[in-house]
Amino acid sequence: MNRIILCILCFIAFTLSIYGQQNESKLVVVNGKKIAYKTFNIENRKNGDPILVFESGVGGGSFEQILPFLPKNITGFEYDRNGLGNSEIDTTIKTDAQVVQRLHKLLTTLTIKPPYLLVGHSLGGPFIRLFASKYPNETCGLVFIDPTDFMLTAEENDYVKKLTSSLTGYREIWTINLKTMSNDTSMPLGVRYETKRELSASMPEYFQEYQNLPQLKNIPITVIISYNKPIQPYEEKMNKTLNLSINILPWWKALDDIRIKHYGDMISNNKNSKMILLPGYSHGVQYQDPLLVASEVTNIFSKCSSIENKQNYR
Repeated sequence: MNRIILCILCFIAFTLSIYGQQNESKLVVVNGKKIAYKTFNIENRKNGDPILVFESGVGGGSFEQILPFLPKNITGFEYDRNGLGNSEIDTTIKTDAQVVQRLHKLLTTLTIKPPYLLVGHSLGGPFIRLFASKYPNETCGLVFIDPTDFMLTAEENDYVKKLTSSLTGYREIWTINLKTMSNDTSMPLGVRYETKRELSASMPEYFQEYQNLPQLKNIPITVIISYNKPIQPYEEKMNKTLNLSINILPWWKALDDIRIKHYGDMISNNKNSKMILLPGYSHGVQYQDPLLVASEVTNIFSKCSSIENKQNYR
């Protein structure tokens, strides 16, 4: 069994190496700042075909590990937000709405037309939800990979603290983590700026830009959520060092129960949509199980590619 796993991992590493050699990042100037991006199979894209648009979590991240498992007919687009990777910092971007607008401007600058199938991990989840609200007629589908719960209310936050006899809630932890990363001089400057920007955008109200978003258009959606995650050493260290007094296991369980309800309610009126719960998985699901994520992306891509759906974007 170990040899089989090793062979699979070697195959993936080899495939990604070839992919990286053949598909180096390119740069384009948008609003006076360089942005790095990659595309794959885009030369084979036909008019009306959906295209994957990937949105990473805070500080960036990669989706390339799932690419070897995607069918060859799927086209996609990856990019580094301003300040991340090889993209230049843009201090004029202050809000999440401006992050989303910059992505849209990037796509139009490159003449990458809709429909867009957005795939977001962690904080990328809220970003693609915001994108879909601002550009509903250009968004054909969404895939959320262990998304941040931007819907967590102050009352729910207090309920979790009381239920689990914890002194600190997730909304406070969100602020603490962003503040810590923005002040960490070992972090790349662009990451520090992004976390500082996100901290400012989250003040004084947690995810204030996401209040009263319009209901999602009836598009296919998959939400992948990992829960009952193993406790990480850094969580225990942070809990102790900062005197957070969090009962970590019941605390996370209560928060995940609320997050599952929030995202379940969000997609309740969307046909061809589903939620996948992964007990014991880590936050980086696309790294832990790239085949599973690729399968779900392929599934939503197929639904976006239906004749009825494609006619809306010709």
